[in-house]
Amino acid sequence: MSAPTYWQAWHEPYADETSPLSRRLRLVQQHIASWLEQRSDERLTAVSVCAGQGRDLIGVLASRSDAQRVHATLLEYDAGNVAAAQAAASQAGLSNIVIRQADAGRLSSYAGMVPADLLLMVGVFGNISDADVERTVAALPQICAEGATVIWTRTRRAPDLTPTVREWFRDAGFVEQAFHAPDGVRFSVGVHRFESAPRPLEPQGTLFTFLG
Repeated sequence: MSAPTYWQAWHEPYADETSPLSRRLRLVQQHIASWLEQRSDERLTAVSVCAGQGRDLIGVLASRSDAQRVHATLLEYDAGNVAAAQAAASQAGLSNIVIRQADAGRLSSYAGMVPADLLLMVGVFGNISDADVERTVAALPQICAEGATVIWTRTRRAPDLTPTVREWFRDAGFVEQAFHAPDGVRFSVGVHRFESAPRPLEPQGTLFTFLG
């Protein structure tokens, strides 16, 4: 058996329910569940960027009777995490989830799966340059359907970029629905709704380079 990769090992703190990573996961899951409760559509499209093992979306859908109305694509580059996500989706009977091994930093990876009603950018903004965060947020109208919800996370280590990120979302046509910055931890969770007109996908473009 091969040794776990760095990005597989990164998931180990989830085993501790009190860890900051577990606390962040629960907040994200709460907002995914809230999004589902607010949407009565018979078919919804979701995309998870740098999805890891898919614990956020799969974890919510696995316990819901209406899970099959969500058609989701999880983009993940690490082969071990792809396999783990596929196993979790299969065990939960989520046949409408596709886990694709791909570079989520390239817009071409999103062809055929957008516009999305839900976009998860969990663990992304803290692992790319500030300039790439700005570029990515500005490009989200190419990925989001009108009225889409984006759930994102970012560390608040100094210098804290989150106030600027929230401004970038506003400038891109989004309205903030929630922002969590819990005491005692450095993570934050933001939720924004896309209230502007979607733009066509430009598949030759680049969103970001994942730094790790």
